[in-house]
Amino acid sequence: MKNKLTILMLCASLAFTVSCKKDNTENAETTDATEAAEASAEAVKYTVNTTESTIDWTGSKPTGKHTGTINLSEGEFSVKNDSVESGKFVIDMNSITVTDLEAGNGKEDLEAHLKGLGKEDTADHFFNVKKYPTGTFEITGITQEAGKTMVEGNLTLKETTKNIKFPATVTVTPEAVTLTSENFKINRTLWSVNYSSKSIFDNLGDKYVDDEIELKVNIKATK
Repeated sequence: MKNKLTILMLCASLAFTVSCKKDNTENAETTDATEAAEASAEAVKYTVNTTESTIDWTGSKPTGKHTGTINLSEGEFSVKNDSVESGKFVIDMNSITVTDLEAGNGKEDLEAHLKGLGKEDTADHFFNVKKYPTGTFEITGITQEAGKTMVEGNLTLKETTKNIKFPATVTVTPEAVTLTSENFKINRTLWSVNYSSKSIFDNLGDKYVDDEIELKVNIKATK
């Protein structure tokens, strides 16, 4: 009887642990592209520090996940009265890096696959950086909703533009502007990144890659 009770307690503990690890990251609200915000003549420009600005990403599949980063190549915020009026940022798709694998242990192969630099017939599986070397994100608005700052902007990847909205902390000082998002997800198929998507292809079984990519945006800009 004691052994049965111990097993039941262990099972309950494992179930609680699994439930606590449930992914609660929300999808970014995604709509058609809208008009970008414009800066006033009085706005002050802050230029992105590309060495301190990154986009962290996580891609998942039934057998696990991979993590990595993407860099910005340029960008700026326009600020007036301590508030961000507008902002546009260029994403360097050639900078896609995998951080969970070691060099010589699949890292280079996965990076090449994501960039479309492997076999010619796999170039469009993901981002095809030869054809689409950059993406962009352009702010369309910053609002307050339920006590959170929500950043809205047009995200362009592979010549497809969608407006996304995600929660972030935006800080403005005389010296710098920082934008740090919460983790959020986007559906990659909305930007024609369709490789191994079970919503696009049938009969994949467990050989699929999740449609949702988890992102965390970190941008720092200075005068």
